[in-house]
Amino acid sequence: MYLSKIKLWNFRKFGSEKFDIKKPNLVLEFNRNLNLIIGENDSGKTAIIDAIKIVLKTHSYEWIRVTEDDFYKKSDRFRIELEFKDLKDEEAKFFTEWLSLEKEDEKLKPYLKVNYDVSKTDDRILPADIRAGSDEEGYPLSAEARSYLKTTYLKPLRDAESELIPKKYSRLSQILKGHEIFEDEEDNALFQEFEDFNKTIAKYFKKSNGDDQADHEGYKVKKVIDRFIEGFYDKDSKSEFRTSEANLSSVLETLELTITDIDNPGLGTLNRLFMAVELLHLNKENWPGLKLGLIEEIEAHLHPQVQMKVIDTLKDNEDIQLILTTHSPNLASKIKLENLIICTNDNAFPMGDKYTELNQENYIFLEKFLDVTKSNLFFAKGVILVEGWSEEILIPALAKKIGYDLTEYEVSVINIGNVGFKHYYRIFLRQDNPDAMGTRVAVINDLDVRKYKINKAYDKDNNSDVSKVKEKRIDYKNKCRVKKTEKEDIINKFKSVVGIDKEQTIVKPCISPEWTLEWCLFKSKYFKNILTKVLKNVHPQIFKDIANIETELAYRLIKGGSSLDKTKIANELVKVMETGKINGEEIEIDFDNKRSYKCDTISYLIEAIEYACGD
Repeated sequence: MYLSKIKLWNFRKFGSEKFDIKKPNLVLEFNRNLNLIIGENDSGKTAIIDAIKIVLKTHSYEWIRVTEDDFYKKSDRFRIELEFKDLKDEEAKFFTEWLSLEKEDEKLKPYLKVNYDVSKTDDRILPADIRAGSDEEGYPLSAEARSYLKTTYLKPLRDAESELIPKKYSRLSQILKGHEIFEDEEDNALFQEFEDFNKTIAKYFKKSNGDDQADHEGYKVKKVIDRFIEGFYDKDSKSEFRTSEANLSSVLETLELTITDIDNPGLGTLNRLFMAVELLHLNKENWPGLKLGLIEEIEAHLHPQVQMKVIDTLKDNEDIQLILTTHSPNLASKIKLENLIICTNDNAFPMGDKYTELNQENYIFLEKFLDVTKSNLFFAKGVILVEGWSEEILIPALAKKIGYDLTEYEVSVINIGNVGFKHYYRIFLRQDNPDAMGTRVAVINDLDVRKYKINKAYDKDNNSDVSKVKEKRIDYKNKCRVKKTEKEDIINKFKSVVGIDKEQTIVKPCISPEWTLEWCLFKSKYFKNILTKVLKNVHPQIFKDIANIETELAYRLIKGGSSLDKTKIANELVKVMETGKINGEEIEIDFDNKRSYKCDTISYLIEAIEYACGD
C-alpha cells in the first residue's frame, strides 16, 4: 500500500475564490518509493506535507489541529483527499467497508480514498471526521483503521539531542515501544534481564547473612534511611532500592542512543542517528499498515557529502515510501529526475515521463549530466541556458549593467557545455499544458554563420612558407551576410532541431544576430573598443597589430580550440564592466538608451536577460 495521490481544495496557498468539488486546486501524484519535493520558499512544500499529516496523524502522537491559517484566504471550507493503491490482502482487510474498486489491466483492484472536509463559521472551526469511501461524502473511519494509516514524520528543525536522551516519554522509548519485539512485555528478553538486574540491586542493599563486604556497603546506606522511614511512617515500613518502575516503558525510557567511538556527537551526527531511529517504524517485518515517511528539509545540519550518503541510502529502500522536502541542489542532482516534484506557480509538478515533454533519451542524458550546478534551475523563477563558459561569466555582469540583478530576480544562468538545450528546457514543458509551470526559459545560441573562410594555401599551420602575409590566411565570404529572412529561417530551423513547440510561450530562443558571442561583441558599438583592448591584453603577441584585429579574430574563431582564450577574455570584460577601467584608463559603457542597445549586436543577450527576469 502506498499514497498514490493527494487532492487539495482551498488548503493554505492552494485555493480559489469558489469551492468546486469537481475542480481541486492541487492534484499531485506520488511515486510508490522516493519523492523529493523542491521549490523556493513559500512554494507549498510544507503545505503538502502538513495536509498528509493532518489527515493521517503520526507515530509520534504530535498534537496536530486545524487552525485559521489552514484555510485559503477568506474561504470557509477546505478539503484534503488522499488515495492509496496497491493494497495487499493483509492490508486491505482493515479497510473492507471503505474500499473502492477500479479496473486495471482487465482486473478489478481495490483502492482506498480518504477525505477530510473541514468548514468554519465566523467564530469557530467546526469538528470534522476523517472519512473514506468511493463517493464524495464517505463514511467515518474507525480508530483501528486509522491506526494503520499513521505516518512517520520528522520536522525541519529537529532537536535530535533532546529526543535521544533518557527521559520520561522520550521519543526513543516511544519508537522502540512501537516495534513488534516490545509488544509482549512478559516475553521480552530485555525486560526479563532488567527484572533480574533489579533483584541484584535489591540484594545489594539487604542485610547480609554472610561476610560479603559488598552487601554490607549497601546495607549501611539503607539502614540509615530505614531509621528515618520508621520514624516518618511506622516501625514496619522499609525502603526498597530499584532502578525504575517494573514495566517495559520505564525500562526503555532509561535508554540513550549514540554512535560508537564518537564522543560529544554534533548536530549532523545526531540528526542522522535520529532519522535512522525514526525510520525503524517503516522497516517492521510484520507491520500490515502504511509504511510512509515524511521528512522536511532532510539536509538540516548535514554536510553536502553527508547529504549524498543519506539520499543514497534512502533511495535504495524499495519497501517503503518517502516524501521529502529540500532546498539542496546537491540532493536534487543526486536522485533520478522521475523522483522530483517541483513546487512553483501555486502548483506542484512531478517530473516523471507521464507529465513532462522529456523522452527516454532526455532522462538518460540528464541522469548523467545534471550536476549540482545545473540543478539550480529547479529553484529558479527564470533560467538562461547557455552553451559555454563565456556566456555564463558575462551575462550576470551584463545584466547588472543594464539594471537587472539576476540574484534578486532569482534567475539562474546554466552552462550546459554544448548545444543539447532540448535535454534541459523540456523539463519545464508539460504534456497537458506546456506553459503550466510558468518558469521563463531563455535559450541563448550562436548563429554560427561564419563571416570568413580559411584560405588553406596561406594558412601558416598548413604551409611551411610562414613569410606569407597572414591577412591572406582567410577570405571574406560575401554569402555570409545574413539577411533578415535568412535569420528567421535559421531561428525556425533552430526551433525545429531542438524541438521547441511553437504553441508554447515559456521557452524563448535568443539567437545571436552575428557569427558568435565574441564576434557580436566585436561588432557592438558598446563593446568593440573594449574588446579590442582586452584581446591585446589577453593575447598581446597575436593582437599586437591593431589594424589586423578583425581578420585575426575571425581566424582564431574558425580555428577554435586553444587558439583563443575565450574564458579569460570574458573574465576581463567583466572586470571592465565592474570597475569601469582597463589598464588604468577610465572607460564608460553607456546603456541609458534602451532603443539603441536593442538594435545592437548584443541585443539577443539583452533580450534573454529581460525575458528571464520577467520584463
